Amino acid sequence: MEPAVIRHWIGRIAIGALLAAIVLGTQAQGRSNPPLPVQRIQAGMHLIQAEIADTAGKRNLGLMNRDSLAPNAGMLFVFEEAGVHCFWMRNTRIPLSIAFIDDDGRIVNIADMEPFDERSNHCPAQPVRFALEMSRGWFLQRGIGEGALLRAEALFGPQAGVTREAPRRP
Repeated sequence: MEPAVIRHWIGRIAIGALLAAIVLGTQAQGRSNPPLPVQRIQAGMHLIQAEIADTAGKRNLGLMNRDSLAPNAGMLFVFEEAGVHCFWMRNTRIPLSIAFIDDDGRIVNIADMEPFDERSNHCPAQPVRFALEMSRGWFLQRGIGEGALLRAEALFGPQAGVTREAPRRP
């Protein structure tokens, strides 16, 4: 084959690959992200099944493109260090409430968030490492508010980070 013909076909293949990538990327934006590993969180007598978003990529996707949440399901956002980590509702179809939680598992504040609202920022009242998103009204309906203590053995609360030694034999 002549070089001009080869260049012509390479150009067509490159354009085809680019168009395919654009189409696939657009389709992926509308799909929900896959479920993440789950951690149980105790909120008084209520047990929450929270997906754990503990990396930048997982936190960025959050609950985007999901159509619903199970009744006691949510997503716990875990940050490496305490900060004023603000949230918005880009591509988020579900109305949510978000609780900002300190290292001891205490709720600092709760905010309600509207679907697809990219203009409002929802921020903690003080630096925190955790934020828990649940269906809007979940906390209010259960009488859980600012100051409530949540427990998640591996993450926060009285047993967080405590390693138990095996009993020693004499």
